[in-house]
Amino acid sequence: MNKIWLVTQREYLTRVTNKTFILTTLLAPLGILLFMVAVVLVMSTGSDKNKVISIYDPSGLLSGEFQSRDNLTFEFSNKPISEQIELYKQEKINGILELPELKDSLASRYVYKYHSDDQLAMDENMSIESAIGKKIRNYKLKKLNISSETLEKIDTDIVSEPVTILKDKKISSITTVVSSVLGGIVGYAMFFIILIYGMQVMRSVMEEKINRIIEVLISSLKPFELMMGKVLGVGLVGLTQISIWLVLMPLIYFIGAALIGFNPEGMENLHQTNLPAETMELTSKEKIGQVFLEIRAMNWWLILPLTLFYFLAGYFAYSALFAAIGSAVGEDINDANSLTFPVMMPLMFSIYIGFSAVNAPDSSLAVWSSMIPLLSSIVMPVRLPFDPPLWQIGVSMVSLIVFTIFLVWLAARIYRVGILMYGKKASFKEISKWIFYKG
Repeated sequence: MNKIWLVTQREYLTRVTNKTFILTTLLAPLGILLFMVAVVLVMSTGSDKNKVISIYDPSGLLSGEFQSRDNLTFEFSNKPISEQIELYKQEKINGILELPELKDSLASRYVYKYHSDDQLAMDENMSIESAIGKKIRNYKLKKLNISSETLEKIDTDIVSEPVTILKDKKISSITTVVSSVLGGIVGYAMFFIILIYGMQVMRSVMEEKINRIIEVLISSLKPFELMMGKVLGVGLVGLTQISIWLVLMPLIYFIGAALIGFNPEGMENLHQTNLPAETMELTSKEKIGQVFLEIRAMNWWLILPLTLFYFLAGYFAYSALFAAIGSAVGEDINDANSLTFPVMMPLMFSIYIGFSAVNAPDSSLAVWSSMIPLLSSIVMPVRLPFDPPLWQIGVSMVSLIVFTIFLVWLAARIYRVGILMYGKKASFKEISKWIFYKG
């Protein structure tokens, strides 16, 4: 154990003290926060080029009323289109909206013309179409002798209000959406973290074998001790990085809440009122606040420890296999590509099942995959935000632990032979012989 600890310490300190690791660990949460802010800003930013658009409406469909927006100024004009085109050529206007008469009050389609050599931006086009659509709606109501008040009484918004029976937990209409997004993010993150750190173990083994450093190390260490030291060392690096991110997550939460002006107490008071759900209309800010409430209401005391467990178990299973592959690779590094394919298959398969579990966390595929080793390390973390039954979690954990121990033993059998094997290209048939090799 002392020798394993020495190798673990060396692998851990070499990577943790690296500047790249420090910068990546500390700047990744900041990068996520900046990315979220940038996305909000980009999505809320439209065209900022000021345009003057003339509206030709001989039938009076818009009744001479059309609201201008920040960068669009609308001016009604009764001048013929030919004269307005001359104004366009003189650059006095930027475009002409020609609105033909709506002859059929029951028409389901209306086509207007926009005269200009420059296309409208998407947000400008959508804004104009929406405004014209509302005016046509009002025009039709008058023609059909239907009051807007009557139409509003006919229109009904359908809202789901979940109510739990046995579980003492509040569930809102967006709980499923938040759980799906969170599960998808966790599953995707687990896939990349296990893959990245598993590949680091393989590269470390390959480099030491190709540079012949391994011959010096084996003189004072057993192959199993060296392999376990590498797996533990790199695993502790990953655990350190995840732990730092978990500590910084609340900070990101509060900064994000402050940026949108989210008040948890105010939102909780809003949902504790006795107003019927159908009479409550939330603003965009309140909807975002509702998402923050759902995130805060998650059972993090269960999700976080189990996520760490599945990371460690999944990492040990895959990294042991990657270490065995690294020991089997000879002078040609390209040989690793063919050997890693069988290991990558369950990892890739599990992420696709994870995507399916986001949509249907209780489907037979998701449930059984979350209890099958090599798949469960990705699929079960995706299901955790949906509160899967405890017996499924228990079966998943026990099966993963047993299978991980078996894989470490199997990888150690391959590693002890492959690490000192030179000049011979390892095939799957050859590797299978190493498992039963006595010596």
